[in-house]
Amino acid sequence: MIGAARRCFPLLATCARFRLHTKTPYLPSFCIVCREMSTAKHTNRLINERSPYLLQHSTNPVNWFPWGQEAFDKAKSKNCVILLSVGYSTCHWCHVMEYESFENEEIAEILNEHFVCIKVDREERPDVDKLYMAFIQAVTGSGGWPMNVFLTPDLQPITGGTYFPPNDNFGRTGFYSILKMIAEQWKDNQTDVKEQGRRLEQAMKRGLATKQSDIPTVENVFTGCYNSLESNYDEDRGGFGTAPKFPKCVDLDFLITLEPVRRAPSVENTLLKC
Repeated sequence: MIGAARRCFPLLATCARFRLHTKTPYLPSFCIVCREMSTAKHTNRLINERSPYLLQHSTNPVNWFPWGQEAFDKAKSKNCVILLSVGYSTCHWCHVMEYESFENEEIAEILNEHFVCIKVDREERPDVDKLYMAFIQAVTGSGGWPMNVFLTPDLQPITGGTYFPPNDNFGRTGFYSILKMIAEQWKDNQTDVKEQGRRLEQAMKRGLATKQSDIPTVENVFTGCYNSLESNYDEDRGGFGTAPKFPKCVDLDFLITLEPVRRAPSVENTLLKC
């Protein structure tokens, strides 16, 4: 009982449902989180972790492993691709993808059969997050969470992305289709998949190796950032880009800093509309 209480404790601050019962005595038998875990249809290795994010995934039908040697050895003995999924407990799209994909029995079946699945809390392992986020940003041009990276058994990245919808929709490939495609490619063309991963890794390293002469001036950086924001500005609805938008404090702070320097009406109008 004490062990269950210790595992549950980190979740109490993040479980919205538990907050409705703040007058309930703090005992596992009264704790909604523990009660749900005890009656869950599925449990996996994350049940023994302390991270709130990992514990949230401990009742998924996906056979999750925490980051560690057991998972690495399993991937090598099974000779299969690793799905590394990184997120954090308060990430909205992490919860969406869990609900849509990681709670989906059909998707869980293909994951358990053809992959070794590793869950990482970026707040617990920022080193792992930083390493593979650099790859995702280099390959896709953007990053975010949840971050989903496919690795060889030797932990070499092959491909990946951030949030994936469960099924093909609006011209976008769904997570289920991606899993099937990667599983088939690994089975039929394992050598080619590894070579592709090596080429991507080398290209990323070359891109990160910046020569001193290639370092831009401060003025060029400011101009480039401003031009990029200006070209992506949505005149009709405000914000930047066309996809569902999130307020980006860094972008707005940059424009606030720039406005007195540029004295341009366009900068002021952009800020007012954002």
